[in-house]
Amino acid sequence: MKYDLDKVYDRRNSDSVKWNSLKEIFGSEDIIPMWVADMDFPIAQSIVEAIKKRAEHPFYGYVKPDDGVIEAVVDRVRRKYNWEIDPEWVVFTPGVIPALNAAVRSISHTGDDIVLQPPVYFPFFPVVENSGCNIAANPLNLKNGTYEIDFEDLERKFKSGGQVFSPVNRTKGIIFCNPHNPVGRVWSREEQIRMGEIVIGSGGVVIADEIHCEILFKGQQHTPFASISKEFEKNSITCMAPSKTFSLAGLEISTIIIPDKKLRDNFVGVRSGIMPGPSIFGYVALQAAYRYGDEWLEQVLAYLQDNLDFMSEYLKKRIPGIKLIYPQGTYLMWLDCRDLGLDDCELKRFFNEKARVGLNSGYMFGAGGSGFVRMNIACPRSLLEEALKRIERAVNSEL
Repeated sequence: MKYDLDKVYDRRNSDSVKWNSLKEIFGSEDIIPMWVADMDFPIAQSIVEAIKKRAEHPFYGYVKPDDGVIEAVVDRVRRKYNWEIDPEWVVFTPGVIPALNAAVRSISHTGDDIVLQPPVYFPFFPVVENSGCNIAANPLNLKNGTYEIDFEDLERKFKSGGQVFSPVNRTKGIIFCNPHNPVGRVWSREEQIRMGEIVIGSGGVVIADEIHCEILFKGQQHTPFASISKEFEKNSITCMAPSKTFSLAGLEISTIIIPDKKLRDNFVGVRSGIMPGPSIFGYVALQAAYRYGDEWLEQVLAYLQDNLDFMSEYLKKRIPGIKLIYPQGTYLMWLDCRDLGLDDCELKRFFNEKARVGLNSGYMFGAGGSGFVRMNIACPRSLLEEALKRIERAVNSEL
């Protein structure tokens, strides 16, 4: 089936956070929203049909996923990454952020340290803090337009327990974002091996947020951290979901893969006390997406690549004061606006009031985010072009 991804749909009054919160978040309805990670493409028809079919069954009671749902996860991981997982390893949650909350609490105690790598997805910060843990920041380094892990600093964080005078190692793990949100890095196998040896060699656990693992640009390949070795597998919690790949965030379902029984039992114990399971329609959508959604996904990935190429050329030729950190994965563009000479408050007003394009301010993502913004390009080309034109006019008016 050929999908018309150029078509602009009116999503207002459809309970869309992205489109119905413009006045509340940006102060005006005359805003093109390009902030939250939510595609402006209609979902795969196979998923729509599966949901409709299930909706016709007039019972919506408590739900337990059948074997077909779990098999869909096992088969997809095998097919995509050549990673053989046991069905018993699979745990479902209503989202990756709830899962990260449970994961951190399941491996730590109050006062322990968890490593984050800013600039990074800002909900990670309260995940750590609300668990009673401390954030041990291992900031990424930007070199020649590419972000890199500071391995020396990472090693210090684990060797010292994140605290200079700590007598014991209280750094219990790392939330490792791959592909990285917002900087768009797809971490290589070699980088992951070095990171894993540091973390696991110090007795830590890798909590891998791999929610964007299927949104990759040309020439990129995602390697799940846990698939690299049996040791990594045993000491990791992998968070995946169809929500970003197939634009299903509103159906609230994620797949958490935990091979080690002790880690899994601890996770399930914490999860049971703080969150419900996914909904009936979440399970239906996941199975349909993983079984029948690839035709749609291939078209979306090709369209995203064209959007990226269009945006990259537009910025170089017409808005050179804004530099794109060229991504390897995700549909979230990390834009370096420091040459505009605006502080973070001025930059926010600039995009909201002058450009009238709703973006995420970079400072929200922690250290290294000041002077940057995050922009979602998973939308029809006409919306992207209009947004860039607005930004261009606003930049020219500042000169």
